[in-house]
Amino acid sequence: MTIRAKLLIFIPLLVVFANTVAFFVFQSGKVVQRSYDEMLGRILLIEQNTESADTNLKLLYAFLLDPRTDQAEMNSAGAQLERLSGEIRQEGNQRDASFTLEDYVNLTATFLEQKQAAIQASASEQPQIAFNHYVEAENTAGYIREEGQRLVDAELAFYRPIINNIREENERMNRLGAALFGMNALMGLLFAVWASRSITGPVGRLVRLANQIATGNLDIALQPRRDDELGILSSAIYQMSSDLSVLIERDKKSLEMQRLVKELELQALQSQINPHFLFNTLNVLSRLALLEGADKTSDLIISMSNLLRYSLQRLDTPVTLQEEITHIKEYAAIQQARFRERIRFELDADPAVLQVEIPALTLQPLVENAYHHGVSNMESGAVISLKVLKAEAGVLIEISDNGTGIPEETLQAIMRLEASSDSGKSTGLGTRNVLKRLQLFYGEDDLVQIRSGLGQGTTITIRIPAKKGDEQIHVQTADRG
Repeated sequence: MTIRAKLLIFIPLLVVFANTVAFFVFQSGKVVQRSYDEMLGRILLIEQNTESADTNLKLLYAFLLDPRTDQAEMNSAGAQLERLSGEIRQEGNQRDASFTLEDYVNLTATFLEQKQAAIQASASEQPQIAFNHYVEAENTAGYIREEGQRLVDAELAFYRPIINNIREENERMNRLGAALFGMNALMGLLFAVWASRSITGPVGRLVRLANQIATGNLDIALQPRRDDELGILSSAIYQMSSDLSVLIERDKKSLEMQRLVKELELQALQSQINPHFLFNTLNVLSRLALLEGADKTSDLIISMSNLLRYSLQRLDTPVTLQEEITHIKEYAAIQQARFRERIRFELDADPAVLQVEIPALTLQPLVENAYHHGVSNMESGAVISLKVLKAEAGVLIEISDNGTGIPEETLQAIMRLEASSDSGKSTGLGTRNVLKRLQLFYGEDDLVQIRSGLGQGTTITIRIPAKKGDEQIHVQTADRG
């Protein structure tokens, strides 16, 4: 669920809950307010009716003293008293009325009749009769006050238990409201904590990851999976870190290949003492030996010339196995002239794989090590074998000898690509160079296996990976060893 979806769900839910609490409290207050309004409305109606009766009595008295007084105010007061009496009668007719108002309403009607009789007698110029009706009306007004007070007392007595219940209900509602508001505040706090842990927490972790990457540390642990925007961002940062690690490792390999190329070029430069002069000199010596009838000497000189030319001119391009084997034959011919029958060189190459490309000077250093460090001290029976075979995984090249073997410590140092302290006599430097160049050329680390034991000889197996489709194995000049 995305962060936006979470906020759109939880925030409205929190607002709805808060509004529900407020509405509940409001409705409870309305119920209490309605009860108070009902009780106070009846009491106020009785009080207004009593006051209206007194007002009518005062206006009647003033009229009787001076009949010329304007009757409009008195008529208005009479109409108001009739209206209030009608409202009281309606209250008395309600089913839930707390008392009977019939007597009180009848007293009000009697008072109005007596008031009207006094007005009519005054208009007939019968002051004594009008005064008598006034006295009756005054007595009736007194009864109205007494009865009104009795009704108010009865009303209060009737509502006293209800008022007590309302007070208890108010206290209960206050406690419930406080609990609901507390629950609402707790939910708000929990929501804030959730938002902090689900949003600001991951953001803080992303900031720490960015700072870690900025310091150059790309070893980032995979973050817990999330399905929101922060999870996508975290995955992107992790992928970016992995890509950066791959690119840096690739650059390191490129720099290592450049270093190896420079190393070989330096070795080549050290051996390039006017190469054209050297080749011309070797050709002259070959022809001279041929004129003198020394055919073998001539062949050796030609082999030496070809060997030097191959070593100096083929450093910056891949070569085929055919070219590399031809170069090894030249080298083996020279060594055969040196060791004669003491060492026998055997070659078994499958013609079907001779056009496979490998880095230049890959096999010759290994064959040279077999001569110098494997079998050079043997007086007889020494054998060096080179086999090039086709396999399902590509091409297998096996270089073996039956010489003295390699000590275990030296063998482990070679496989770890550690240079030997004595680079001139040890197999460490040349073999290490070959292994590293093969790794960089093919992009794999398990291409070479070395089996050896003291007095049991040495076997080096090289696996050349098969090409994928028509893909050509090729790297830039700076990346070749």
